[in-house]
Amino acid sequence: MKYFLLYLGIVNVVGFFLMKHDKAQSRNKRWRVSERRIFAYAAAGGALGVWAGMFAFRHKTKHWSFLLGVPALLIANAACVYWVLTDIFHIRW
Repeated sequence: MKYFLLYLGIVNVVGFFLMKHDKAQSRNKRWRVSERRIFAYAAAGGALGVWAGMFAFRHKTKHWSFLLGVPALLIANAACVYWVLTDIFHIRW
C-alpha cells in the first residue's frame, strides 16, 4: 500500500510542476508541454496536482477542456483510489 501512495504522491507532484513548466514556457514563447501529456498525467492519478497547478500558476484556467476535464478526472481518480483502498487493501472506513 505504501508504494501505491508513493506513486500517487509522485504523480501529483510531477503534474503540479508540469503545469509550472508549461506556464514558464508559455511566458518565454518556447516549446510547450502538450495538452495530451498534461491530461495523461491527470488521468494516471495526478489530477489533484494538475488542478492545483492550474490555479497556483493561473495556467489554462480559461480553457473549458481543463475547467471541466481536470475536475472530472479528479473525481474519477478519487473513485479509483477509494476502490483500490477498499477492495484490494481491505481497508474499511
